[in-house]
Amino acid sequence: MIKKTSIRRFFADNVVVIIFLVLTAAATPVSGLSAGYIVQEILTRIGRNSFLVFSLILPVMAGMGLNFGMVLGAMAGEIGLIFAVDWNIIGVPGLIFANLVGLPIAIFLGWLCGEVLNRARGREMVTGFILGFFMDGIYQFVVLYLMGSVIPMRSAAITLSRGYGIRNTLNLDSVRQSLDDLLMVKLFGINLPIATYLIIILLCVFIIWFRKTKLGQDMRAIGQDQIVSNASGIPVARTRVIAIIISTILAMVGQIIFLQNMGNMATYNAHRQTGFFAVAAILVGGASVTKATIPNVFIGVVLLHLMYIVMPRAGAQLFGSAQIGEYFRDAFSYGAIALALVLHAWRKMRGVEIDRAGLRQGVASAAPLEAIEPIKEDTL
Repeated sequence: MIKKTSIRRFFADNVVVIIFLVLTAAATPVSGLSAGYIVQEILTRIGRNSFLVFSLILPVMAGMGLNFGMVLGAMAGEIGLIFAVDWNIIGVPGLIFANLVGLPIAIFLGWLCGEVLNRARGREMVTGFILGFFMDGIYQFVVLYLMGSVIPMRSAAITLSRGYGIRNTLNLDSVRQSLDDLLMVKLFGINLPIATYLIIILLCVFIIWFRKTKLGQDMRAIGQDQIVSNASGIPVARTRVIAIIISTILAMVGQIIFLQNMGNMATYNAHRQTGFFAVAAILVGGASVTKATIPNVFIGVVLLHLMYIVMPRAGAQLFGSAQIGEYFRDAFSYGAIALALVLHAWRKMRGVEIDRAGLRQGVASAAPLEAIEPIKEDTL
């Protein structure tokens, strides 16, 4: 009986991972792609996307759920890249410059997002999602109207013909794959961007170290119970804001790493799906709204992007149209988020029911003792 229960619990906790494993295992041989090509694509996408997904861990640890507001950090990174291209700073110095420009913007936006989420406790995810749409309008206004008119731009090549506003697509040739090529190693015919991997490893070490610090312990305590944490003297609101600020900064750096690998930037659209893909990846990796770990990030990036690689080709092989594979890919990506959120809500309700049942049993067992007590007093 215990074994059946443990197996059932394992499947319930990892149902999203199992679904994606089955899907990719079925689609990979059908796609007809070579193993070398798939491995190269997966390793490239690990370096390109992992940093963005890691930015979600700290808010989950602080009990704020999945930070859809990370798109604010992506916007800050894009503004930094615009200035790096405008100033024509080439290579890794250009990436450093973009980070320096985006850092104060990310800190301000992270503080703003944290303050807003503190006023929407219990609804942080949907609030962060809507806040991303709101700030997207501000970003569009700054980039489309203020840059070149109020904010001076040095290069006419990146502005629109009217003299202000940034072009729809920004060429990032000055910083294109500069981090990836900094320490590129070819092993068995596969290119490995060692410098990018080292930065990701440093981030993993930072997260492990941060969890052991006083601030990290405070975040974990808040994630477990805010009322008890507040009674213990932990500044709950301030700590939650710090978690969002760090998440926004990491999202900024992750977006810069992502875009330098791509080599171009859709100025007005590049950040819009950042939060969605990062959240989908970490949920596919087995994370939940209340728990996310480093292995969840890597498992999720591998499984999600393996599906992105093989699904279009599998659709072309089975139905004669790669577009069918694209439809399946989008459907399962959105479905992963929906399923994970539904499971979280179900587990939460189930936990409440179990707690209520335990309280009822406790009251029932305590009732006879309460009835006996007065009798003892009368007899004495």
